[in-house]
Amino acid sequence: MPAPRYRSRSYRRIYRRTPGGRIVIHYKRRKPGKPKCAICGAELHGVPRGRPVEIRKLPKSQRRPERPYGGYLCPRCLKRLMIQKARNL
Repeated sequence: MPAPRYRSRSYRRIYRRTPGGRIVIHYKRRKPGKPKCAICGAELHGVPRGRPVEIRKLPKSQRRPERPYGGYLCPRCLKRLMIQKARNL
């Protein structure tokens, strides 16, 4: 019987074969969903899909695109937003 904390489906069950031939279950946290654009809901590219602990270990340049609203808006929505802001000046 697994430990109580592993009984929920918050953990993925990964079946591994040991060198001795036994099959054991490894429990691993699930990955979070892919980041989405705040305006159109499109999937954001260049933003890693990982747990906050894993993302914190990455260099800042790999966490999100280095442009305004990077990791928050997709390039198409950003372009529209910039044009709109320039027109309102």
